Amino acid sequence: MDVVIIDTSCANLSSLKFGIERLGYKVSVTDNGEQIRAADKVFLPGVGAAGAAMEIIENKQIPQLVRELTQPVLGICLGMQLMTEFSAEGNVACLNLIPGQVNPIKADGLRLPHMGWNTLSEIKDCPIFEGIGKQDYFYFVHSLCVAPSEFTIATCEYGQTFSASLNKDNFYGVQFHPERSGKPGARVIQNFLEMKS
Repeated sequence: MDVVIIDTSCANLSSLKFGIERLGYKVSVTDNGEQIRAADKVFLPGVGAAGAAMEIIENKQIPQLVRELTQPVLGICLGMQLMTEFSAEGNVACLNLIPGQVNPIKADGLRLPHMGWNTLSEIKDCPIFEGIGKQDYFYFVHSLCVAPSEFTIATCEYGQTFSASLNKDNFYGVQFHPERSGKPGARVIQNFLEMKS
């Protein structure tokens, strides 16, 4: 299987790469369009601010490339947020792959960023969450979130209910970091890699 992590230059790519390799898969980190188009599975990671990230990936001509992909694509953390229509972080238009907007978490007095371990409060029947339950903890680091919608396949609670995972067509996103979430996170990555295209 040909697995690619898109080199967004705005993520800790090595921890995701090691997480995939630990599962026995070979993976390339690249921003080469031909290589990304030819991949069986594609990861879109991201860390930091949406405005800066969009500028970086636009300079690499990644947005149009990603919009044309037909194989499964998994956005992680900021990568998931970039899959939506718009982010209030920098008031920037995003990739418009999944309907939704990114806004600050209404933390209700809780500390921000939402950083640390949390469970999922609702999990829809979806291949990427095969074998995952409400007792499983995932690692989050974020101050902004996407409100639940028909495209939400898992939610989390932190001051408000927010989308922990999104899906539309071949595009999937997780707000948490599966590569830093122990066995449950590894299961999510493996489930994604084993999904039928």
